[in-house]
Amino acid sequence: MNLFTDGFNEAIQLLVSGNDSVYSAIAVTITVSSWSLLISLIIGLPLGFLLGYYNFPGKTVVRTIVDTLLALPTVVIGLIAYTMLSRSGVFGEFGLLFTQKAIIIGQIVLGLPIIIALTATQVEAVDKRLYLSLKGLGANSRQILLSTLLEARFGLMTAAMTAYGRIVTEIGISMMVGGNIKYHTRTVTTAIALETGKGEFITGIALGLVLFCVALMVNIVLSMLKRKWTQ
Repeated sequence: MNLFTDGFNEAIQLLVSGNDSVYSAIAVTITVSSWSLLISLIIGLPLGFLLGYYNFPGKTVVRTIVDTLLALPTVVIGLIAYTMLSRSGVFGEFGLLFTQKAIIIGQIVLGLPIIIALTATQVEAVDKRLYLSLKGLGANSRQILLSTLLEARFGLMTAAMTAYGRIVTEIGISMMVGGNIKYHTRTVTTAIALETGKGEFITGIALGLVLFCVALMVNIVLSMLKRKWTQ
């Protein structure tokens, strides 16, 4: 119990004292996870709509593949991304390895299946009469897409929160393609791994509490938005 108590006290001290390494890790974590989520939403929402709205040959196979990717370990994604971004890889010429962009790419691969799968589920759950009404009013494909996503907005917000939770807490991708470089690609999760690996368990717990606070603040903001939209 003393470890958690000491960890909580140290977390307060690290935040109050303005520790550079801690705030750098927090900034990197928020930056890469936010960009990853945003891009995942931009790509995943339309794809999820198509998967949930249309019936096409091989749909079951595609849905099975997407659902399987939900359980893909982050270290496997990190390994694939590392192979492709390394100098001998397909995208090695761009020099992305050990940069924040590399982490974002890997995290998009992690978050995209979550957005697609949950969006498809929400679209399938929308009242079919909505589609009939929209078609009867002469709505085009874009209008049907936007209207459906608007109708399913609360479920989609849950999908976004789920994806963000998975992205912000991952460690395999950030460690393998980011390199855990201090003040550059070190995230809170990789900092926790580093500190606990050195035997600094109290610091690791403190950083864990900091990560919890970051996730909590994001969820509070999303909950406030959800409450505002229901008014």
